[in-house]
Amino acid sequence: MDGKLLSRFEEIADGLANEGIAIIDGFLSPDEVLSIHSLDEFKNGLKRFRQSGIGKHHGKQINESIRGDYIQWIDRYSAWPPLQCYIDRLDQLTNFLNQSLFLSLKDFEIHLTIFPKGSFYKRHLDQFKRDDHRKLSVICYLNDNWKEDDGGQLRVYFPAGSKDYFPIAGRLVCFRSDLLEHEVLPATRDRLSITGWLLDVSAATGF
Repeated sequence: MDGKLLSRFEEIADGLANEGIAIIDGFLSPDEVLSIHSLDEFKNGLKRFRQSGIGKHHGKQINESIRGDYIQWIDRYSAWPPLQCYIDRLDQLTNFLNQSLFLSLKDFEIHLTIFPKGSFYKRHLDQFKRDDHRKLSVICYLNDNWKEDDGGQLRVYFPAGSKDYFPIAGRLVCFRSDLLEHEVLPATRDRLSITGWLLDVSAATGF
């Protein structure tokens, strides 16, 4: 592991330990972001992706008054080559956090995400009420030249108030799935990311 990546992993561990969240710019390089952004799946995402729902399994419902994103799940073992660098980095991050924070993370699940212009996701917690296997939420943004006027902030709620984070290309947000409620604010353009969760079970058996 090179020194720059190790430094970023240490920042993530420190942020999680102290505040339950870490924000790391440059987790993916501009070239890595461009290669993922250029996938055919993203170019025609609203035709290829499925609209995301609320809840899990048989209780899942589509409700655009709560969330309006479209997703496509990624199989880590057959992912497109541009995504493999991100998957490999998540593997390294998982191992590092297990060692440094004494976690028992075993796997992760990720999907490509598109929030169409004007869509949102109201305040929520990522961990399901009857399923606590999601331990850490990880979001990596893929939006080039994002400006504050574009909106689309991730708003995270803390005991002392909320903070907003813009979906800047290459930025990774990692936070406790059981602790921090958050929401996605509407944007004036499509908002792209890789969204996922680090789990304490195998994704194949736990979901």
